[in-house]
Amino acid sequence: MSRLIKVGGAQLGPIQRDESKSSAVSRMVALLDQAHAEGCGFVVFPELALTTFFPRHYIENSDEFRAFYEQEMPNPDVKPLFEKAAEYGIGFYLGYAEVAREDDETRYFNTSILVDQTGKIVGKYRKVHLPGHAEYDPERTFQHLEKYYFEPGDVGFPVWRTMDGIFGMCLCNDRRWPETYRVMGLQGVEFVALGYNTPATNSQKPEEGPEERLFHSDLSVQAGAYQNATFVAAIAKAGVEDGNHLIGGSIIVHPSGQIMARAETEDDELIVAECDLDDTVFYKKTIFDFARHRRPEHYGRIVDQTGVILPE
Repeated sequence: MSRLIKVGGAQLGPIQRDESKSSAVSRMVALLDQAHAEGCGFVVFPELALTTFFPRHYIENSDEFRAFYEQEMPNPDVKPLFEKAAEYGIGFYLGYAEVAREDDETRYFNTSILVDQTGKIVGKYRKVHLPGHAEYDPERTFQHLEKYYFEPGDVGFPVWRTMDGIFGMCLCNDRRWPETYRVMGLQGVEFVALGYNTPATNSQKPEEGPEERLFHSDLSVQAGAYQNATFVAAIAKAGVEDGNHLIGGSIIVHPSGQIMARAETEDDELIVAECDLDDTVFYKKTIFDFARHRRPEHYGRIVDQTGVILPE
């Protein structure tokens, strides 16, 4: 018996800095309506899906940038999405900026949540691999200040048994790091939900444009899916946002590494794929049977050091 779930990838077009969160949620609800019409049981929304990609702006006033963060989830702005998803019986993944009060200090994270088909939050992930820089850099063509606005995630890469499968999450730059997928793969992950906001040019290498950026994105996601025998849905926020171009190219990838669905625009767009979670079994029991084939006694360098140590 198969474990078939129809997955919707809910790509969003640009969210300008002056667009309200309630407006962004209305757009997501419209995509959820489409997903329901298509018979989807799970929908993946992008990273920072409620706001513009604010790390491109250097804002010194903390009262001003606090408006981009969510203190609780769901909150009144996002409640319509939770209610509609529960009405339809659709689970979803959502990325947003989180502010938390923990251990008597205020902490800021780039966060995603996993919501089941009843509208219950079953998992939270905080982005581990923060790209960019922590201070204003006048040498860049545009800023990428994730290290200024967020601290690295503190929950690792957990997975959750939900919706008749094993689900994991990551965010944007995490997709470029093989450790992301492997840690979840070692927990038997069968579906990875991944939202991203990726500039169409490299701020430190402007000649690296959209075509190369999309190639690198696809390469990372397809390799992660194949090498860990899991489905991956990598869903973008795209288009020209605050005068800056973000790539689209949202994809849903099979455990074979093959792309099952791809967005064709840089606007709000739903892509759909039928994902049989049992398709992961063949790969997990053959070439990527970790119990039989992995040799961790030779992998110590991966966790024992951070930077490169050159040979003498």
